[in-house]
Amino acid sequence: MCGEYGNRLRKVVIDVQVRVCVIGAGAMANNVHYPSLAAMEDVEIVGACDLQEDKLEETCNRYSISGRFTDYRQMLEQLRPDAVYIIMPPHHLYDLTIDCLEMGLNVFIEKPPGITTHQVTWMAKYAQKNGVIGMVGWNRRFIPVVNYCREKVLSYNANVQQVVSTFYKYHPDSAGPYYRGAIDILSCDAVHAVDTLRWLAGGEVVNVASAVRKVHHEFDDSFTALVQFDNGCVGVLLANWRAGGRIHQFELHTNGASAFINGDYESVIHMNGESFVERLDSKEIAGSDEFYRYYGFFDENRHFIDCVKKGTEPDASFADAVKTMQLVDEIYRQSW
Repeated sequence: MCGEYGNRLRKVVIDVQVRVCVIGAGAMANNVHYPSLAAMEDVEIVGACDLQEDKLEETCNRYSISGRFTDYRQMLEQLRPDAVYIIMPPHHLYDLTIDCLEMGLNVFIEKPPGITTHQVTWMAKYAQKNGVIGMVGWNRRFIPVVNYCREKVLSYNANVQQVVSTFYKYHPDSAGPYYRGAIDILSCDAVHAVDTLRWLAGGEVVNVASAVRKVHHEFDDSFTALVQFDNGCVGVLLANWRAGGRIHQFELHTNGASAFINGDYESVIHMNGESFVERLDSKEIAGSDEFYRYYGFFDENRHFIDCVKKGTEPDASFADAVKTMQLVDEIYRQSW
């Protein structure tokens, strides 16, 4: 899956452990990234950093991490890891990411990769300039059942005709805007649906028509978009943060084959007019009922570590993330 990124990338010897530092010891890091990395025999978490010392101690004790810091620069200068995970809120992310890239360190960040396309563009530029890898945690691309359905449908017919990417949530009034208004819903969270739409369609964006609305909140909470791609595929984005609950699913259609995909529960593949060809349980396909495994987090981390070892560009690179953020911009720009 790793694509060539150039000859300047620092490579790690493949048969040794990758030394990793993690900035952040919050819920997201502890729920999916620390357990993913700890499960890999060729990865050593040599240091962790957080300003909240109680969270830091609890995390380091759980994963037997000896390097414990409240200053990330001190951690990186002292330990000089092969890669850094920065698991921070989006409005705190940019300076830390650029610091790490300028130190010549490979970097993994969670989505969203920044609060503006401009920020992500410069992350990509700094990664290229310093000959290092930058990857964004678009975990939906790595969900085992999503990949199974995608490969099954494309092996039948590779010409994607239509993709639907749906993401609904119930966001109560009491929750307010994301991070007290630091970032909008589409760029911060519904961006998962935007990125997966691009990835499943497999082409470059040509045209966008959209409707962005304030249905209930004083901020944008409803997003509908029709996206034309240069390979002939048409994509539909449906997102609403005042729906009845969390519903996140995808459709992939080619000539004679379709997949209705839900990474949380069950997916269905249809072919040649058959009602059901396969019914797929997300946990069974992943071989685990651990959330971090069946929902793609382990596989995205595995992909990043493999690319660090080989010196190759991740599929979900900073440069590719720019295109997802550009599509977010177009959805706003073309709204009627």
